[in-house]
Amino acid sequence: MFPSKKVQGLVGTKIQVEMKGEESILEGVLESVDDYLNLHLVNTTEIINGEKSRTLGSVIVRGNNIILINPVNE
Repeated sequence: MFPSKKVQGLVGTKIQVEMKGEESILEGVLESVDDYLNLHLVNTTEIINGEKSRTLGSVIVRGNNIILINPVNE
């Protein structure tokens, strides 16, 4: 299965995204994804050292900056 198809299956669920060069992790509900793995997250919070740091709201993450996408089990 192609990665973009797997990620498209996560639309509507809460995910965590780790990005290149960042010490923080973004956690939010995946609103949409395209073929380049650009992500639109809503209700997004920034997590630093395991603790929620700040609320960001609606965020667009460019696909080539993503290292890891992890679904959150609530």
